[in-house]
Amino acid sequence: MGRAGCTLDLMRRPGLPSPPALFARVPLDPYIAALLGTVLLAALLPARGQAATAVSVASKAAVALLFLLYGARLSTRETVDGLRNWRLHLTVLAATFVLFPLWGLAARALVPHVLTPELHAGLLFLCLVPSTIQSSIAFTSLARGNVAAAVCAGSLSSVLGLLLTPLLVALLLGHTTGGFSPRSLLSVVAQLLLPFLAGQLLRRRVGGFLTRHRRVLGRVDRGSILLVVYAAFSAGVVRGVWHQVTPVRLLALVGVEAVLLATMLTLTSRGARWLGFGREDRIAIVFCGSKKSLAAGLPMAGALFGAHASLAVLPLMLFHQMQLVVGAVLAKRYGRRAPEAVGRVEGVARRRGLSERFPLRGA
Repeated sequence: MGRAGCTLDLMRRPGLPSPPALFARVPLDPYIAALLGTVLLAALLPARGQAATAVSVASKAAVALLFLLYGARLSTRETVDGLRNWRLHLTVLAATFVLFPLWGLAARALVPHVLTPELHAGLLFLCLVPSTIQSSIAFTSLARGNVAAAVCAGSLSSVLGLLLTPLLVALLLGHTTGGFSPRSLLSVVAQLLLPFLAGQLLRRRVGGFLTRHRRVLGRVDRGSILLVVYAAFSAGVVRGVWHQVTPVRLLALVGVEAVLLATMLTLTSRGARWLGFGREDRIAIVFCGSKKSLAAGLPMAGALFGAHASLAVLPLMLFHQMQLVVGAVLAKRYGRRAPEAVGRVEGVARRRGLSERFPLRGA
């Protein structure tokens, strides 16, 4: 068999998908489709009058239930044990609550020529929310990184975000967003922090039940967020805020967020290397420090901005899908470069007699 034939046959081996297969596996998240469908429903059939009041009350109750479940599922012991890797956690927190906000503040220079003031406020809010947990853990695992560190870093970011995000919003957005007021901080405490603490207290009694019914509770989580999205966008439609956003502005927002994601991926990767972290820790830092939580950000926006939340959450929704697609591709690339993965490929190459003609290490 010729050189080309051997090479193609090697690429077909399990664990070495062809380039078309790689792109076919990029996740087009069904949940994002559900979110977009909810936005469309709010645009066509917004809640008005008494229906709007009922939807608002239901969404607040759903958010309280959501954070009660978060608190009940999060293991306090695991989080405390994970704090021993304090350098890694400080690095992730610095990326999440320092570098991201600085980037968001710098983007103020894009107003009004690229972004409207409202879209910039939403972009800055995106930069203030905590890191995500689920996708950070999944991508860190796929990339063969430090999964335990990713669990602790994501959990710590989410818990601290309940306090830091509202405070940062008050400091950086209080004078630019008409929907924010000091009462919003009390709303966050009542809707998010108190239910979360109650969940922590109930964990010993309900933790096992939640673990056994994780899939069902996941649907409760997502359903609660969809209700929050419908309430926020319905209020925006009724108030006519969507007439302020043009397709050109939306495309500009996507471009700005692509630059934001690329910047944070680069800073976390090179910064972790400069700080002397090992490969597995660097992977955890990249995926935890470059992501933002849709699940935490949407309820926070509803509690902080009320009727002004629709434009505030739009940048976060777009960034969420972008980080999923880019994160999946990046995690697979990290995984193929892992020492054990390279060793398996070299073993196949040696058995085929290709190791001298096609060296893999360092490629």
